[in-house]
Amino acid sequence: MKESGLRNSAYGADKFGLKDLAAVHWNLTDAPLYEHAIRNGEATIVAGGALCAETGHHTGRSPKDKHTVVDTLTENTVWWDGNRKQTEEQFETMYQDFLAHAKGKTLFAQDLYGGADPTYRIKTRVFTELAWHSLFIRTLLIRPTRDELKHFTADLTIIDLPSFKPDAKRHGGREGSDTMVAINFTRKIVLICGSSYAGEMKKSVFTTLNFYLPAQGVMPMHCSANVGKGGDSALFFGLSGTGKTTLSADPNRILIGDDETGWSPKGIFNFEGGCYAKTIKLSKEAEPEIWDATNKFGAVLENVVFDPETRIPDYDSDKKTENTRSAYPLESIPNASATGMAGHPKNIIFLTADAYGVMPPIAKLTPAQAMYHFLSGYTAKVAGTEKGLVGVEPEFSTCFGAPFLPRPPAEYGRLLRDYIAKHNVDCWLVNSGWTGGIYGVGTRMPIKVTRALVTGALDGSLKKVDFRTDAYFGFAVPTSVPGIETKLLYPEQTWADKKAFDETARKLVGMFQKNFTKYENTVDPEVRAAAPDVKMAAE
Repeated sequence: MKESGLRNSAYGADKFGLKDLAAVHWNLTDAPLYEHAIRNGEATIVAGGALCAETGHHTGRSPKDKHTVVDTLTENTVWWDGNRKQTEEQFETMYQDFLAHAKGKTLFAQDLYGGADPTYRIKTRVFTELAWHSLFIRTLLIRPTRDELKHFTADLTIIDLPSFKPDAKRHGGREGSDTMVAINFTRKIVLICGSSYAGEMKKSVFTTLNFYLPAQGVMPMHCSANVGKGGDSALFFGLSGTGKTTLSADPNRILIGDDETGWSPKGIFNFEGGCYAKTIKLSKEAEPEIWDATNKFGAVLENVVFDPETRIPDYDSDKKTENTRSAYPLESIPNASATGMAGHPKNIIFLTADAYGVMPPIAKLTPAQAMYHFLSGYTAKVAGTEKGLVGVEPEFSTCFGAPFLPRPPAEYGRLLRDYIAKHNVDCWLVNSGWTGGIYGVGTRMPIKVTRALVTGALDGSLKKVDFRTDAYFGFAVPTSVPGIETKLLYPEQTWADKKAFDETARKLVGMFQKNFTKYENTVDPEVRAAAPDVKMAAE
């Protein structure tokens, strides 16, 4: 077997059971991975220097195809309402089939860290059959030093074989699906097959940390984080497309991370070593840091349309998908943290892209309201973001990350509640979605307005303005903010049809109430009482 690159000579592919491989390329850096990807016809270099690849018919994650092994460790600890089951026997069969499928192949291996804090990180080895996947995961996780690689042994092993097609009966997957992600928490192995969407790898590491860290008193969070010059850190929770990456990339604050963060007794820490930004409508004017990081050597683009002659990317095109992506190293952001760690946060921002256009651009939450909205995890999906989706559809993803939660949501809720109370954290709800009407009628909330309001929340100036109680949701909303058009703070004033606003707001309140019934028996009375109440709405 041919091998290249640097690794622990006593800890090779055979430790995972891989045999009879054509070659293994260990811990290759950007340039040789570019060469392999181009030589293998996997990707194209575009203007600016990024490597651009297509992910096939999977242009996003496949949460319905993720399965967790049921055994003595997981039987009574995993949230089975939100996780699909796989037997130990089915996993072992799949594992052996993976080993057989890999024979004769050339694989790429990366030894990486999940977690900036050495106390809580998980050492991860990732085998891929695509070179660009190896570059992607190398970019997204934390890269050990060359000296550390010489002694690296893995806690978690991921093997990613897009060419392997699972058998539903044999492996316990979904009937009719050609994709599967199988996680065995006891053996600390993840098997990914049938999908070329690289994000499955990074989210498998996140899911694993979400299982192990709560038992250590660490809160794993689907959020971005940054810190001010005075050491005041902030967290930004939100589902895809709500602005986690955009808002945390603030030129006046140090970026901790854009997607996955841990909160320990010592403070917060990034899980990753890179960023994963949506690029649809990306512009240098609106997002200069992300633009610069995306248009350079070492960045990995997914499903971005480009001119075949000039190779200039067209970030406005959603021809392949609206979920076009850029992965780039954290150090591509000029003001990124070198350590990936910071002190306890002073502010938490919950981001929602309200496509119904009835939520205010910002609201101050009580601790009970914060827990309610954290467990609700509301945003709205619009036509084009998912195959077959027409119009507007609400999405309630508990803890702003339901697909990545192996444990019951209440466990994460209690951890977050305790940290918020202990460190006296201010919590805010920000609507980065629509105003002036529902999606298709109204307009997207101006990014300048959102940035200004978030800045006011973080620097403390927003706490000094007057607030009103929202008639539909019960949270506190500023009555006026210097530099912000006042009517934006009163959503009903931005609608031409006031009756339609009232009907839409009441409808959304009802959706919140219906969704939260599944958590009512797991939360304290004050959290239940924090629900929006349609009876409060102005008649």
